[in-house]
Amino acid sequence: MNGSDSKKRNILLASLVVLVATLACGLPFSGYTTDSTATPQPVAVQVLPESISQTVQVVSDDQVLVDLYARANASVVNITVYASSGSQVLALGQGSGFVYDNQGNIVTNAHVVHGSSEIEVTFSDGLVRRADLVGEDLNADLAVIRVELPEGVGPLPLGDMSTLAVGQTVVAIGNPFGLQGTLTRGIISALGRTIPALTIFSIPQSIQTDAAINPGNSGGPLLNLEGEVIGVNAQIETDGQSNSNLGVGFAIPVSILQRVVPGLIENGEYNWSYLGVSGNDVTPVLVEAMNLSVERGAYILMVTDDGPAIQAGLRGSNDTVSIDGRSVDIGGDVITAINGSPVFSFDDLLIYLSLETSPGQTVTLSVIRDGQPRDIQVTLQARPNN
Repeated sequence: MNGSDSKKRNILLASLVVLVATLACGLPFSGYTTDSTATPQPVAVQVLPESISQTVQVVSDDQVLVDLYARANASVVNITVYASSGSQVLALGQGSGFVYDNQGNIVTNAHVVHGSSEIEVTFSDGLVRRADLVGEDLNADLAVIRVELPEGVGPLPLGDMSTLAVGQTVVAIGNPFGLQGTLTRGIISALGRTIPALTIFSIPQSIQTDAAINPGNSGGPLLNLEGEVIGVNAQIETDGQSNSNLGVGFAIPVSILQRVVPGLIENGEYNWSYLGVSGNDVTPVLVEAMNLSVERGAYILMVTDDGPAIQAGLRGSNDTVSIDGRSVDIGGDVITAINGSPVFSFDDLLIYLSLETSPGQTVTLSVIRDGQPRDIQVTLQARPNN
């Protein structure tokens, strides 16, 4: 091999070395030259941020639920209620509850403990203790019982209604069919549901979930992934065909719990504001029948005898007409605001009365009567027990 061939071979080998080194370092490759006299070009090297080189710890969804259960389960209890029948004491049923404070107050549903003569609480480790009824509110289907807490068992934190959203993951912990310490997972299916109470009144702002809720879950907590109580599991939709979960359950919202429970602990009862009306939402057929200037509001069908509404001069329906074959009750007042807060539906009126007012308070209702707007002041009373 002559000198010229040897020189070409050395240049080729050097070029291959550069190519391999370039690819190995991940640098951009734009070709190379065999001209040994070419001026070397600077190579731009990107320095990655220091944070990129740090290890990122990813927590799985499973681990979140495992940790939540480990924190919360000890604060969820199984409640067994008994009633006397002659000389015997019979078990009436079971439900769930959760520790509310360090004084041993436990929140559950009123329908779990109502009518019982004895109450027993079973903790997650199997310890059973007797409990006393502190108070119950049938209007909210909430009750408080009190028990001596075992060492190391504390309250669950309460969440915030304003942070909830449809689609949010939630967890129910309770004792379905007596199976203690059962966790189920789902999402918030809807917010702002109005569900029936144990009286003629309704519970506003309730949470709908597809987390499995079955008999025995009643009174247990509905939790967000932070382990905060956002509701008290109370009802399921069975379509009249079954006593078990069909994917639609309801929880009494934490907003109601926060108002009612302190009153039950302090006084054994809670007094709700009472307006004394019943009604519906404004509908297109009502707008047509009454020639209304608004499309939304709370329509008063009836005012209760001797209630605050009739005393203030509010009017219910006084006539019936037919619109396209449909019977429509007309003549009632349409409430469009309360204390300046817009009322777009009858639920809006119920929510404001439930969460923002107290008996004895005077509120200003903006209404439309005979096509004209007017303001009417009403002094609220406490809901009658019957």
